Amino acid sequence: MAFVDWLKRRLVVLAGLFTLAYLLLPNVVVTVFSFNDPKGRFNYEWQKFSADAWTDPCGVADLCGSLSLSLQIALWATLGATALGTAIAFALVRYRFRARGAVNSLIFLPMAMPEVVMAASLLTLFLNMGVQLGFWTILIAHIMFCLSFVVTAVKARVMSMDPRLEQAAQDLYAGPFQTFLRVTLPIAAPGIAAGALLAFALSFDDFIITNFNAGSTVTFPMFVWGSAQRGTPVQINVIGTAMFVLAVLFVLTSMVISNRRTKHKA
Repeated sequence: MAFVDWLKRRLVVLAGLFTLAYLLLPNVVVTVFSFNDPKGRFNYEWQKFSADAWTDPCGVADLCGSLSLSLQIALWATLGATALGTAIAFALVRYRFRARGAVNSLIFLPMAMPEVVMAASLLTLFLNMGVQLGFWTILIAHIMFCLSFVVTAVKARVMSMDPRLEQAAQDLYAGPFQTFLRVTLPIAAPGIAAGALLAFALSFDDFIITNFNAGSTVTFPMFVWGSAQRGTPVQINVIGTAMFVLAVLFVLTSMVISNRRTKHKA
């Protein structure tokens, strides 16, 4: 009976822990197999421990080239989508104009529709315009895809802002630029950062939209997909593990900095 009561009190926590473990299980498998030494072309069965792939992560032809390309596209797509998305979010929240409701609805379409629809539509647009498929078409497609997510994240933050703070800054003779730089932007920064991080992850990870609009350009997700057809090098697991560890370290660092700021303010 005591065990049943204990289980009832901690059921939600246990369910959350099991769900988290289930979500992280693929990352654990990828990490383990990054130290594998497969006998054949496919890294699907454990053979023996080896750290050779970690000492030479670029040992597979074109792997690091495709990774570098994906990082460049993700970075520029993040900058473009964040700048445009932030401006659109402020316009939708702060201003009243014709077709505002229609714009709000259109913003959510890329998130609601399947990626293949947007990918095919952008490909049709590029072909009709006679644009050569490659780096720039991928970048434009990624900005269009990530834009909605940035707008949603920033818009939620802007809607929760207290306009009296900006009014107080103006009462203290702060100009529009000073008010935005010292009051509005710091308050909206968490939403902007969240949108930027989401845009970077979506852009780096995207395959469907990229595959339609890449032409002969090969990004890292496309390289992984192509490698899965003819052989899976261990270096792919190494890159995946490194990206996961960097993401975890980034989140933990952000949490530590946030906690220190909260304690300092208290």
